[in-house]
Amino acid sequence: MRQDLHFQDADAFYEQLLDAHAGLSREDAELLNARLILLLANQIGDAKVLKACIEAARQLPS
Repeated sequence: MRQDLHFQDADAFYEQLLDAHAGLSREDAELLNARLILLLANQIGDAKVLKACIEAARQLPS
């Protein structure tokens, strides 16, 4: 699983993510996140990579 920065414009991605959530209720934002996760998981398509990503995301920052 890659943990290094692998796309060119992380700031633009973050802005797109913020824009997608603008004006949404917490519930709608959570639904958007769930749909986005499923779409991205489908693009990855590798259960071992997805499991590693979930485990990495659960780690608290040190």
